[in-house]
Amino acid sequence: MAEASARRRSRSGGGAARRAERGSTVVETAKYIERNIPDFELLTEEALQVIEENAEIVLEEIGVNFVNNPGALARWKEAGAEIEGERVRIPRGLARQLCATAPSRFTQVARNPAKSVEIGGRNLVLAPVYGPPFVHDAVGGRRYATLEDFRNFVKLGQMSRWLHHSGGTVCEPTDIPVNKRHLDMLHSHMTLSDKPFMGSVTEPSRAQDSVDMCGVLFGEAFVQQNTVMTSLININSPLTFDDVMMGALEVYAANNQACIISPFIVGGAMAPVSVAGTLTQVLAEVLAGVAYSQLVRPGAPVIFGAFVTSIDMNSGAPTFGTPEAAQITYGAGQLARRLGLPYRSAGSFNGSKLPDAQAAYETSNTLNNGLLAGVNFMLHSCGWLEGGLVASYEKFVMDADQLGVLHKMAAGVSVDESAQAMDALREVGPGGHYLGCAHTQAHFKTAFWRSELLDYKPFETWSEEGGRDTMQLASDRVRKLLDSYQKPEMDPATAEALAAFVAEKKAAVPDSFM
Repeated sequence: MAEASARRRSRSGGGAARRAERGSTVVETAKYIERNIPDFELLTEEALQVIEENAEIVLEEIGVNFVNNPGALARWKEAGAEIEGERVRIPRGLARQLCATAPSRFTQVARNPAKSVEIGGRNLVLAPVYGPPFVHDAVGGRRYATLEDFRNFVKLGQMSRWLHHSGGTVCEPTDIPVNKRHLDMLHSHMTLSDKPFMGSVTEPSRAQDSVDMCGVLFGEAFVQQNTVMTSLININSPLTFDDVMMGALEVYAANNQACIISPFIVGGAMAPVSVAGTLTQVLAEVLAGVAYSQLVRPGAPVIFGAFVTSIDMNSGAPTFGTPEAAQITYGAGQLARRLGLPYRSAGSFNGSKLPDAQAAYETSNTLNNGLLAGVNFMLHSCGWLEGGLVASYEKFVMDADQLGVLHKMAAGVSVDESAQAMDALREVGPGGHYLGCAHTQAHFKTAFWRSELLDYKPFETWSEEGGRDTMQLASDRVRKLLDSYQKPEMDPATAEALAAFVAEKKAAVPDSFM
C-alpha cells in the first residue's frame, strides 16, 4: 500500500510538471487541416447520376423562386431562364454551366497573413458556432447573449489552438440595436482576433458595411483583389431565395468576397424525408444559388453548403447526430466534389440543453462525419448547444479541445523509417517494455494526441484535486483562457480608423431593435 502511494506521488509530481508545461497560455494556432486520408464515398455512381438528373428536372420543370428581387429575375431572364412571376425555371444544364466559373479553391486572407486559410481541395478549415441568441455557462446558466459575451467568444476563438477561423455571429448580442450590432461584431473580430472572419448578411446594407470596414482594415484595392471574408447565405428551403440573403450575396459577389450557398434543411419539414430526395433538393438549390453568384460576377468565390438535420416526428424538434443526416452529409460531399466546389457542412451539432453525454455523443458523430465527408469549411465546429439556440462557454472549450483529434486523424498513418519503429522492436525484444527505449524517448512528446482539458489522472489524485467533472474542468479552462487573453497587435492608425468608422455609422441612424 505504501509503495502504491509512493508511486502515485511520484507519478503525480512528474505529471504535474508536464501538465504545467502543456498548460502554458502561449497559444500557437495550428494550420488548417490538410487531409491525408480518403473521403468516405457513400453513394454509387448510379445513385449520383440519378440525383443529378433529378436536380436538373427540379430546376427545369418545378423551378425556384427569387422573391422581391426584380434585378435577380432580370439577370436570370438575360441568361436564358424562363420567368413566370417570381418563379425561375432554369433550362437543363444552364446552372451547371454557370457554376463552372466558380473557383474550386480560394484563399481567405487574415489580417495576420500567417493565419490565412485555403478553402477547398483536401483542406478543412474549422470555425466556431454561428447565430445563437442565447448563451450558457456554469455560473450564469442560460440567458440572452450580450456584446460582452460575443467578445468573450471571439477571445476564446483567438486562444483556441485548433480553430482556424474567428467565425461570424458567434452569438447574437441582443443588448445592441439590431441595425447596429453588425458593426460591433465585425469590429470585435477585427480587433480582438487576427484570424479570418465572416461578414454580416442580415441586410444588403450591412453586407456593404462589412466590405467597407474591410477596406479600412486591409485597404480598398486589396479587398477587391483578394478574398478577406466568407459569409453565410442561407437558402429559404424549399427552393426559395429571399431578397435579404440574395441582396447580401450580390454585395459580396460583386466585391470578390466568398459566400457559402447553404440550403437550410430539416428533413421532413424543409425537404423530403428520404435521403435521396433531400440530396436532390440540396443539389438543385445549390446549383441555382451558385449559378446566380456567377451571374453577378463570374469567378466570385463560393462554397457548396449543406446544413442538414432530421426531425423528431413526435415533437417536431430537430434532431442531430443521426445516421440519416450523416448519409446526407456524405452524399452532399460527393456532389460538391463532382461540381468542383469547396464544401461546407457538419459541426458540433446536438440537441442537448447542457454539455452532457447527449451533447458529446451527437457532437462526436457530426464532427467525425464532417472529417470523413470531405468538408472544407466547418462552421459550428465548437460551442453549439440546444439545436443552435445556445452558445455554451464550456462546450466551446470542450469542442475546441476535441478538434485536435480531427487534426490527428486527418494526418493519416506514416510508414517512413522512423514510424516503422524497427529499431525499437529490435532493442526491446520479447518480454520487455518500450517506456525507456530510444525510439520512445525520441518521440514521446509528439507520439500521441493529448487533450488539454480531459482528466486522465489516477482516481486518488483526481479525488484529492476536488473530483471535478468535465463541466467543471471546462469552466476552469474558460476562466483561465479569458484571464490570460492578450489582444493581437494592430497598427494604431488602423485601429483608430476602424473605431471612427463604427462611431460614425452608429451616429448616422437612430437605434432600432426590429
